Amino acid sequence: MMKLETIFERYPYRYVSVGTLDNGNPDYRIQKYNDYTKRYKDMYLLDNSTQLDCAIEDFEYTKWLDPAGVPCYVKDV
Repeated sequence: MMKLETIFERYPYRYVSVGTLDNGNPDYRIQKYNDYTKRYKDMYLLDNSTQLDCAIEDFEYTKWLDPAGVPCYVKDV
């Protein structure tokens, strides 16, 4: 069992590291909280630490990666 390390949390998302991949690189993921089950579930597997940094810095990017179709980059009307 890999040890999950929470890097950053911003409801309903959290950014985690789950050990290392077979190629030796860190395994970064974005997890989303489910209000019904009261648990976090993997939403998106990140490619590298640069993508992780971008997702943490730009919350709209995290919402854009969400397959649930969460509105993001909405212009003020």
